[in-house]
Order: sequence, then structure tokens, then C-alpha cells
Amino acid sequence: MESIFKISNMNTVEDINNIRKSISNNEGVVACQINSDKKELSVVYDNYFINKDLFIQILEDLGYTLL
Repeated sequence: MESIFKISNMNTVEDINNIRKSISNNEGVVACQINSDKKELSVVYDNYFINKDLFIQILEDLGYTLL
């Protein structure tokens, strides 16, 4: 599966690195791509191990706001 998240307060390289690290460390994540210009996170994953709601929870726990 693939999910795309718009993150309103992703502004710095540090934000991008934090998000990439937190998302990529989960079992079932196949690919993680971040477009800083569009403020979008695209994640390809196996929904047997993880789902969209868990990604939302991870991002919100890090302090990011999703649109």
C-alpha cells in the first residue's frame, strides 16, 4: 500500500531527518520519500505489519501537524 501525508510544519532538514528515521524504523515499511517543497511524505508499506493510522500517530507524537 501507499499513503501520502501532508505535513504543515515540516520546515527544516532536521524535521525531514526525524520523520524519515521514525517512519523507516517500523517493520513493514518498504519505502519512504519526502518532498519538502510540497511538504509531503509518501510511504510504501505492507499493511499486514503497519497501517495508515499508526503513521498518523507516529507523526503526531513527534509534534507534526497533518493536513
